Amino acid sequence: PRIDMADFREVFAKAKHIAIITGAGVSAESGVPTFRGAGGFWRKWQAQELATPEAFARNPSRVWEFYHYRREVMLSKHPNPAHIAIAECERRLSKQGRSVVVITQNIDELHRKAGTKHLLEIHGSLFKTRCTNCGNVAANYKSPICPALAGKGAPDPETEDATIPVEDLPQCEEDGCNGLLRPHVVWFGETLDPDILTEVEKELEICDLCLVVGTSSVVYPAAMFAPQVSARGVPVAEFNMEATPATNRFR
Repeated sequence: PRIDMADFREVFAKAKHIAIITGAGVSAESGVPTFRGAGGFWRKWQAQELATPEAFARNPSRVWEFYHYRREVMLSKHPNPAHIAIAECERRLSKQGRSVVVITQNIDELHRKAGTKHLLEIHGSLFKTRCTNCGNVAANYKSPICPALAGKGAPDPETEDATIPVEDLPQCEEDGCNGLLRPHVVWFGETLDPDILTEVEKELEICDLCLVVGTSSVVYPAAMFAPQVSARGVPVAEFNMEATPATNRFR
């Protein structure tokens, strides 16, 4: 790939609508476990075995332990210089009448913590819940999320499952509902929220520069976002530690 900063600065200076697509690489420096690649295990499971509707239907207690662990880990993490630079970029450019949108696959809310305002979280958030009964989505920063999960979720392979009864797992607080809550994240085998996808499509259609930051561009549909922008002749700049399968599709 071509690393031409002068060229990039010129394009960046003219851009009116910048779309920034981010992935797990942005959060890695904040010490967020990615659960992808080698060593991505919680107890003896990989994320792909826990983050599915089937796993939740089979064993909601285990899946909640996994997400409770991730929530608690995230509460101690802070945005790193990448999150801060992206938020600062949005702040400065908005004063010049230019727009920045951050389209992220991350569910850790670190972009939000860093001050990013125009944020599309395509995979949901660790700090939102959705009721399996009434469908209500709500922000939830409780620690622990429910009394039964206090002190649970240790990732050590020797740890026994807590086997918490369903009625003691997080429950919906809407009037008279009491449905079982699930994390408001997109699991393997689920489709993305169509409203968010529509917003993403709109942003990709108007952007005149796209930055790909800390993502390997292999998880669909996000993997298609930058190539789609590139295909209509819009410059794409990739910021990654190593070349990815998509690198040579950008200019």
